[in-house]
Amino acid sequence: MEEGKGKGKLCVTGGSGYLGSWMVMRLLQLGYSVNTTIRSRSDRKRDVSYLTNLPGAQERLRIFKADLDKPESFNPPIEGCIGVFHAAHPIDFENKESEETITQQSINGTLGILQACLNSKTVKRVVYASSASTVMVDTSSIIHENSWTNVDLVRTLKLFGGSYAISKTLTEKAALEFAEKNGIDFVTVIPTWIHGPFITPQIPGSVRSSMEMILGHQNNSMNYPAVVPFVHVDDVTNAHIFLLDYPNAKGRYICSAVEITREKLAEFLTTRYPEFQKQITEYRGTSSEELKIPSLSPKKLLETGFKYKYGLEEMFDGAIECCKQRGIL
Repeated sequence: MEEGKGKGKLCVTGGSGYLGSWMVMRLLQLGYSVNTTIRSRSDRKRDVSYLTNLPGAQERLRIFKADLDKPESFNPPIEGCIGVFHAAHPIDFENKESEETITQQSINGTLGILQACLNSKTVKRVVYASSASTVMVDTSSIIHENSWTNVDLVRTLKLFGGSYAISKTLTEKAALEFAEKNGIDFVTVIPTWIHGPFITPQIPGSVRSSMEMILGHQNNSMNYPAVVPFVHVDDVTNAHIFLLDYPNAKGRYICSAVEITREKLAEFLTTRYPEFQKQITEYRGTSSEELKIPSLSPKKLLETGFKYKYGLEEMFDGAIECCKQRGIL
């Protein structure tokens, strides 16, 4: 089998998710061979046709079953790869499992993936999809890459999605420590609210949250903070790919393109999409305590020469079109 026009083989964990599936699509378009992982589902067979039907998938995409609670399951998909994008993470906003269970599963799985990279002898760099939730709960007025979420404060405030923020924070810290100790070239991307079009059959959680003013608040969606930071899914994907090859990449990189107040967002949406004016005007969200999010600085990423391509218009245009295609709007 041709190895992606000589570009080699890459692994994307969490290929059935929003970011993972978009990465798979982009990498295939760029001519790479791609191994991707999806979780095992004992209850029913998963429909992954949205991956297998991608252009180039028949020739250059292999899908593996792998689970974070079975770290050894990542050995086969990583074997022979030159780079790994780690986007898999357990998400449980309904608190069906304890914070400790989710965190341990995430850490064990991630360290297992890094061990598989060591075992492979071929992986040159790992790029980890972190989250702004690892830096947002901080007392600073401006967030940089040396900021970390205060997990004790998250527990005290009982924030929505608190277990996710805690597990992402502790997982990234454990991964950075493991990578440094074992000499693994490890880089993390810290995106804010990922928004835009999607190829998954269901609407992704971050798109669902970003579209609250149009779709209405639901129990498993995050209420808008006073200032909302957004980034287009394609920009996040391109940042991962860029940092895989950028020779001086080191440590963490915040990936955030737009910050807008809740009021300005409502004004933007009403002007651009007048057909949704009624929903936007009537939107109240929840009565939860105001979440104040500091400004996030994308300076470090921009200093590498990386450029964002998309603004709010493309994010919402793409998301709305995909929602219409799936009968959500």
